Amino acid sequence: MTPTNTWTSFGSLIAIIFFTAPAQAADVSKPTFNKDVLPILQESCQVCHRPAGVNMGGMIAPMSLMNYKEARPWAKAIAKQVAGRTMPPWHAATEHQGQFENERTLTKEEVATIVGWVEQGAVRGNPKDAPDALQFDDTEGWGIGIPDAIVSMPEAYFVEDDVEDLYVDFETTLGEDILTEPRWVQANQVRAGSEAVHHVISSLGSLVPGGDPRFYREGYGRLLKPGQEVSFKMHYHKEPGAGTGMWDQTKVGLKFYPEGYEPTYKFHGDSMGNFRFNIPAGDPNYSAKSEFIFPEDARLVSFMPHMHVRGKAVEIMAFYPDGTAERVLNVPQYDFNWQTTYEYGEYKFVPKGTRLEMTAWWDNSAENETNPDSTKNVRWGRPTTSEMMFAWMRYTDPVDAGGNIGDGDSVDETNDEDGAPGSD
Repeated sequence: MTPTNTWTSFGSLIAIIFFTAPAQAADVSKPTFNKDVLPILQESCQVCHRPAGVNMGGMIAPMSLMNYKEARPWAKAIAKQVAGRTMPPWHAATEHQGQFENERTLTKEEVATIVGWVEQGAVRGNPKDAPDALQFDDTEGWGIGIPDAIVSMPEAYFVEDDVEDLYVDFETTLGEDILTEPRWVQANQVRAGSEAVHHVISSLGSLVPGGDPRFYREGYGRLLKPGQEVSFKMHYHKEPGAGTGMWDQTKVGLKFYPEGYEPTYKFHGDSMGNFRFNIPAGDPNYSAKSEFIFPEDARLVSFMPHMHVRGKAVEIMAFYPDGTAERVLNVPQYDFNWQTTYEYGEYKFVPKGTRLEMTAWWDNSAENETNPDSTKNVRWGRPTTSEMMFAWMRYTDPVDAGGNIGDGDSVDETNDEDGAPGSD
């Protein structure tokens, strides 16, 4: 009896091992939060999705995703957003992947990992598999870090209850309490003082929905001097009604290069735009064009396309003097709430005589959920309910074979007030 019981027990043990091994292997292959998902969130999401995360032109992440406890309730929503390419917010076509320095995208593999994690139960996994938690400096929501100086509107302004669209300009001065000697700016960021702020065009910087702070690369900068006049061109937009009024005192944060720093290169700014379009009522795919020709050799730095809520898509083609052509920007799904500046990782050389052609498309149909009124023709106008068409661009002087700039001193000659999208 004893041998029989022994072999029976042994056989049962073998059966258990045999039949449970595949299940255990499947469990091991499941994506887990700690091992597979958390590294993706750290790389691409937590800069905004955390307590006091970066304020992207008034767009503030509605939840923190720093750990499993915070992310698990949002698992299905996260999977839906990344699968639909709504998050991270980036609207340039995949043909540009790797071209722009500020690119915010996930790879196909990363999307599949997050979606697979949710579909297979959104499990936590082994805590030992988790990377070390990221440590963020307390920057109080400033994307540039704690500013060296802050310049505010000269006084708080009350946006009245009955306001829907309102444009107000303010002027102030860089007093000695802010600046005692000329300094080169390394970064700037405009921060809205209330939810009523739609966009800001200031002589120190600009703010548009979803916009990035501005950082100057090594060798580039902007000179500020004591006593310099500073403007704030404010566009307020909100739902009118009793109790909707609010105070605003928008401000600009500045980070300076070390004292004595001198940049090397010169920036220029121009824009392509069209003021004569007339979008027919109900038209789902109306388009208009604009162009710009480079007067000298240059290196393209960035583009920022701008339309309003009917904006659908933007394309910019470059036609070179040798007869070749290239699409330098393709935004197939323009989003008014994320007005991104697309900045090249490696500034793009364009020879003298290169012609840029911008094409913009609008959707004025009832199918456009953001369309305030599909029954009206729409022309250019300042209110959000009208339309615009701009592509503001920045470029710099070319560098010759010896590493010298073509001409001029190093300075940012662009003016955020002039020709900037939404400035009119």
